[in-house]
Amino acid sequence: MKYEILHGESFPVVRCELERGESVKAESDAMIAMSGTLDIEGSMDGNILGGLARKFLAGEKFFFQTISAKRGAGKLLLGHSSLGGIMDVELDGSYHLRVQKDGFLAATPGINVDTAMQNLLKGFFSREGLFVLDVSGRGTVFLSSFGAIHAINLEPGEEVVIDNGHLVAWPDYMDYRIEKASGGWISSIVSGEALVCRFTGPGVVLIQTRKPEGFRQWLQGMLPMQNAQSRG
Repeated sequence: MKYEILHGESFPVVRCELERGESVKAESDAMIAMSGTLDIEGSMDGNILGGLARKFLAGEKFFFQTISAKRGAGKLLLGHSSLGGIMDVELDGSYHLRVQKDGFLAATPGINVDTAMQNLLKGFFSREGLFVLDVSGRGTVFLSSFGAIHAINLEPGEEVVIDNGHLVAWPDYMDYRIEKASGGWISSIVSGEALVCRFTGPGVVLIQTRKPEGFRQWLQGMLPMQNAQSRG
């Protein structure tokens, strides 16, 4: 399958060119447009328990959609609802990818999407939740974010500290720990960071340049002003 990510980092789409017999799995409602030769079907991609786990534990949608070129070649546009980027990641089957809630957009056949449980400390304080998506297999997976996706490549022993609202995805062989942003709790809270995630290389951590929580706070700050203006 040939594909291309179009329109930059803020409002991108994935354009796929499917040959006869090829298919793409995507999150529910990801299809924007497709050729008349293509067919779309909804599925759970596994058993009911797997769908329930994705929905209620990892916060993902219960169903996937599969777009296939059973009747002939065609083109497909895929997108997501967030104001953010899309990145393609090639998996070779040697490791699993941990993905944040709402981070999965689409994948080629051979990619499996499941849930993975973090330990209690990471689950409660990393903002990713107790459960995250576990993506594995061989093929291409398309990840979505809030803001652009930026890759941080760590050498062996190299460390990086990441605000825990900016994580998108990381390989399962990389571990991270939750810690205070500063030496003391008051300083950590006043800094606006509070708790952060410290990753140690080797490996690549994908982050998003914006975080939904900050955007929600910005909107909440704007709404009272808009209401006052409307009354005036």
